[in-house]
Amino acid sequence: MFKKILIANRGEIACRVIRTAKRMGIATVAVYSDADARAPFVQMADEAVHIGPSPAAQSYLIAEKIIEACKQTGAEAVHPGYGFLSERTSFAQALADNGIAFIGPPINAIAAMGDKIESKKLAKAAGVNVVPGFVGEIEDTEHAVRISDEIGYPVMMKASAGGGGKGMRLAYNEQDVREGFEATKREGLNSFGDDRVFIEKFILNPRHIEIQILGDQHGNVLYLNERECSIQRRHQKVVEEAPSPFVTPKMRKAMGEQCVALSKAVGYFSAGTVELIVSGADPSGESFYFLEMNTRLQVEHPVTECITGIDLVEQMIRVAAGEKLALTQDDVKIDGWAIENRVYAEDPYRGFLPSTGRLVRYNPPVKGWTGDIRGVDGVRVDDGVMDGGEVSMFYDPMIAKLITWAPTREEAADKQITALDKFEIEGLGHNIDFVSAIMQHPRFRSGELTTGFIAEEYPDGFSGAATSPDLIRALAAIAAFAATAEADRARQIDGQLGDELEPPLAWQVKIGDAIHDVAFEGEDVTVDGHSFDLAIEYTPGDRLVEAEVNGEELAVKLAKTRMGFKLTTRGAIHQARVLPASIAPLAAHMIEKTPPDLSRFLLCPMPGLLVALHVQVGDKVEAGQPLAVVEAMKMENILRAEKSAVVKTVNAKAGESLAVDAVILEME
Repeated sequence: MFKKILIANRGEIACRVIRTAKRMGIATVAVYSDADARAPFVQMADEAVHIGPSPAAQSYLIAEKIIEACKQTGAEAVHPGYGFLSERTSFAQALADNGIAFIGPPINAIAAMGDKIESKKLAKAAGVNVVPGFVGEIEDTEHAVRISDEIGYPVMMKASAGGGGKGMRLAYNEQDVREGFEATKREGLNSFGDDRVFIEKFILNPRHIEIQILGDQHGNVLYLNERECSIQRRHQKVVEEAPSPFVTPKMRKAMGEQCVALSKAVGYFSAGTVELIVSGADPSGESFYFLEMNTRLQVEHPVTECITGIDLVEQMIRVAAGEKLALTQDDVKIDGWAIENRVYAEDPYRGFLPSTGRLVRYNPPVKGWTGDIRGVDGVRVDDGVMDGGEVSMFYDPMIAKLITWAPTREEAADKQITALDKFEIEGLGHNIDFVSAIMQHPRFRSGELTTGFIAEEYPDGFSGAATSPDLIRALAAIAAFAATAEADRARQIDGQLGDELEPPLAWQVKIGDAIHDVAFEGEDVTVDGHSFDLAIEYTPGDRLVEAEVNGEELAVKLAKTRMGFKLTTRGAIHQARVLPASIAPLAAHMIEKTPPDLSRFLLCPMPGLLVALHVQVGDKVEAGQPLAVVEAMKMENILRAEKSAVVKTVNAKAGESLAVDAVILEME
């Protein structure tokens, strides 16, 4: 077994590998860029080596720096995590040339499966179902249009070396191909150094299901069941679960055996994932097609670990050291259900715009896990950030992964909702409310999933999860209770209410357009005449309130505002204006400020690079017309006109780096 390994990655996956290595008694080495100098994974490792500036292309992607760090520290092997160098044959070969073990698959398997075009040819030759499409070189946009017309719309354009949702465009017609083909090429070149694109038929009502593969260097290959990864946004996975609510035992066996056969055909060992697209329109569940094979650990690997009890990182290390797998296919079981939500630095209330900046507050529901695959009471957080840390524009926007395990799918989803309510993040936008809303959504609970789930269920964007009248009344009671505590503190500190005067026991709480009457009598509380059994503790300044409402647990994130509180729970934000009932009628006539109309400005929605500007002064534009393209966090974002107008002024030019809310252009 290795005595020391180096992790050629950063963030949560670096922390993840370090934890398992430490449990195995293996020393660890971290490498880090300028941006990560104070990151948790650097502190966790036994040794750390600085490898360059913040941009990945000048640090984490330079194989020579990784190899030099191995030589400097005496690391015998390298775990690449995912992304970065994990699927580069040149990196694996360079390690081999220097006598350093690669904790991953053999070089020939990476080469065979890493190229999406070549992997489809190999899969087809091996008798694996592949999606109909054009597998070959595409010359230019006109060629792409001709191919798409022949395949039949809708089609998917994909960068050959792509992954992680980058370098992908869905086209429903010729105009979509003309708009998206060059952008797909650019994303492929910028993210993966390869601008080749292939086009394939887009399967209607598709489910994204993947099979976890594990093999050793002695010819043994197993499948560790499946994961359902259908809930995606812009082809980036958001929610993953294992097992799939769609897959039957017969289907699981057919998929697994086919994926094992493909793996054996390329001499695969280590952990890997075969991704499949399944037609949800086929009730037999037999219409599944090969998409690609990811020759590395997947972001969503924890859900497989939770239901099988197998530490995949440990198995990768043991396989790389030459050990045989200590289990057979019959040993692989399904125990319970696991769900993973990816917590991203993006604002779902503003069209999922990327958000960067400092984590003013970061307090997960449980601390980063220390080895128990199922976490604490079935709640596990894989993260690589800390209070006061920064989410940088240089890397992926994922903050953490929240994983829950329970005996049933419904219980695992309920655990997600409760844990998300307790997950505190301040300082930047995040998607906690959004994934909580998904966990509560009737369609998710039914298991009727497709990759179009988010687009279909949130066509007009996200404004918060649906809320019941009972929950609103409970929030009104909590807001009034907090206001009582704040008033009592004011009385004690500065005598605002006088020495003798107690805080009011009757309040009016306005949430949305509704006004609720709240009254306290001893330990009883009534809201609009409805009695509540409310057990709550609140000290002025608390950011998280854990209450029991009629015997049910409710966690509410609370922030004080000028006239009340902002309450966040169950996937929605509620602004509560709280006033003593005695003065509330007077305050009802107060004029509330309305925000200025900024619709005539095209504002940069996030810090990024202005890649292209499609209009100039005097141009008439129509609603939905592309105006500019901004690149942020390795993704291109097309900014479109909100309404018909004429361009009055242009304030930026292509190639400029823009701050959030920078004015790109103004309409007349």
